[in-house]
Amino acid sequence: MLQKKEEPIMADNQSGASAGSVALAFLSGALLGAVAAFLLAPQPGRESRERLLGYARRTSEDLREFSEKATETWQDVVEKGREFIDEATAAVKEAIEAGREAMKKEREHNVSNFPQS
Repeated sequence: MLQKKEEPIMADNQSGASAGSVALAFLSGALLGAVAAFLLAPQPGRESRERLLGYARRTSEDLREFSEKATETWQDVVEKGREFIDEATAAVKEAIEAGREAMKKEREHNVSNFPQS
């Protein structure tokens, strides 16, 4: 009897690509496309090199700006995370203290209501 060969099923990528990796892939593709276009274009070598250098400078500036924005975003995320942890820690400490106070009051109540012999 022939066995049916199972075809591998592609895994679902639930996480998706990050905005940074998409932007980097886009910029890299744009840069490679620009280089190929200039190298294959019928222009004098000097003009092609000057245009290519101009695009390289602009791409470098774009990457620098993207890097700065990514750094700022990361710093914001870290700061918000720290604030959240500080707030959560304070809330837990307050809850523990409230529990201690409630236990102390209940203990005092039980001692005062305990029959004396």
